[in-house]
Amino acid sequence: MCGIAGIMTRDGSTPTDGLLDRLMQGLTHRGPDGSGRHLSGDVGLVQTRLAIIDLTTGDQPLYEPAGGALVANGEIYNYVELRAEMADTPFRTQSDCETALFLYRRDGVRYADRLRGMYAIAIHDPMDGGSLILSRDPFGIKPLYYIETPDCFAFASEPGVLLNAGLHGRKLDEASRDEFLQLQFSCGRTLPVAGVQRVLPGETLVIRQGRIVARYRREALPAGGVEKLSEADALARLDTALHDSVTVHQRSDVPYGLFLSGGIDSSVLLSLMAELNDQPVIAFTAGFDGAGVHDERDHARMLATKLGARHEEVSFGEKDFHALLPSIASAVDDPTADYAVLPSWALAERAAQDLKVILCGEGGDELFAGYGRYRSVLRPWWLGGKSMRSRGVFDRLGVLRNESRDWRDSIYGREARAGQDQRNRLQTAQAVDCEDWLPNDLLVKLDRCLMAHGLEGRTPFLDPAVAEAAFRLPDNLKIRDGKGKYLLRRWLENRLPEAKPFSPKRGFTVPVGHWIAADGDRLGAAVAAQDSIQAIAHPDRVRGLFRAAEKKREGQAAWLLLFYALWHKSVIAGQDIRGASILDALDGTGTGA
Repeated sequence: MCGIAGIMTRDGSTPTDGLLDRLMQGLTHRGPDGSGRHLSGDVGLVQTRLAIIDLTTGDQPLYEPAGGALVANGEIYNYVELRAEMADTPFRTQSDCETALFLYRRDGVRYADRLRGMYAIAIHDPMDGGSLILSRDPFGIKPLYYIETPDCFAFASEPGVLLNAGLHGRKLDEASRDEFLQLQFSCGRTLPVAGVQRVLPGETLVIRQGRIVARYRREALPAGGVEKLSEADALARLDTALHDSVTVHQRSDVPYGLFLSGGIDSSVLLSLMAELNDQPVIAFTAGFDGAGVHDERDHARMLATKLGARHEEVSFGEKDFHALLPSIASAVDDPTADYAVLPSWALAERAAQDLKVILCGEGGDELFAGYGRYRSVLRPWWLGGKSMRSRGVFDRLGVLRNESRDWRDSIYGREARAGQDQRNRLQTAQAVDCEDWLPNDLLVKLDRCLMAHGLEGRTPFLDPAVAEAAFRLPDNLKIRDGKGKYLLRRWLENRLPEAKPFSPKRGFTVPVGHWIAADGDRLGAAVAAQDSIQAIAHPDRVRGLFRAAEKKREGQAAWLLLFYALWHKSVIAGQDIRGASILDALDGTGTGA
């Protein structure tokens, strides 16, 4: 796990060491264990390393005899099998990422089709017309961003790296911003930072002379509609896939642990890790003191005790909210206003004291149909059914100056694309989430919160073996009796009945509305006074929104405006608000980090 960045000039000039220094400086938090650079002709690459596999010889860049150079952020879980298959290859290290470089030399630009893992890879091939090759894993677990200017093509693991290096101006993409305000994340290639674009999940780009000349795409989800499968056969196939995935996701030369919420997904991982490890699993659970919301620590503690895990509990409260949110909003430079950034940040900070790798349950809801919105999609309209994200956060609240519905235009296109290949309505809804919600919300949150603390996050549900076992299941093995994730619940009930997987789920709730309302007058006034907020919202209605933040919709909208105001101040205005409290950051009196 690392940070990567690089540049290819358009006029053929050699990138300067000073520029590469600035790119590397922006990546330091992602890789505290070492750094390296490659400079050849019109291309410069940099990498900062978080050493996980091959601690001795795995430093990057990696090279092959024909002159190809690679820097990568991620893990190739099937590197053991690939190295066995490529027995005659002159490997120089034991690095998992070296296999990708030799696969590229053997198979060309479709080399990533053979990779099983999470990755953002950059390869400089001086033999192929001086090409730069960028690839991102199919689920978009690892981030990768790029810019195209009259002078260069540049890329990095985080948008802020490109901005802080002076390669691009700090301007808003207003259409993407409006999408973010209604969805809490933005879709597709664009993000609210104008001119900075995402390499899409599963995409490989070929760049020559500073211009993109080809794009290739590898799909994350298996092709085809629903399979006819009995419950017994589906359970057996699922069991094989889960064991396979967790086994390879535990390939590491450093200790690893688990984020345990007590929900279905993390309980499944705990059960498998306890079975597959000789040493006790180290599990971390977050909770909220004195907030009047459901706290999962008791249930998680009981499961950890049952399976002999070492259980560490992390509290997050109102004081933490005020003290940490500016730092969090600064780190999440591709903005996602997901409540879960708060406990994720606290869990990562604690886990990083003991470990370098953590397994997480992201992807379980998307692949096994856990969200209530999937059940709504299947109901006819006269029984309350509706399409996904038919209503934005601010719809009919009267807060925003622009009440346009244009923010949903990109979703229509994704729904049409996702509904191809004989997929039914449920599969289409899941595929839409896997295209945008998953990579641009959940996985951005996970990446930034963990990498800010030098911690690698691994997601065993987001694996080809699990996707093959889950995505084409019949609807009644995904949703039954008003509950999603039916087959996963059945598997867990057989393995760990103490988890009570069919009990009513109370949900994981972060009490941000309660915390905002507790100081609603001051927070509302401070947010309403921001130029970034006045450009999009009516100040008097913003203040009223914060006073009513105990209500669900008002609280969500107030939280989103607060997050946006802090994000804008950090990423667009370029102010260092890290380490400041919320009010100090908004007032401009915080000293930052």
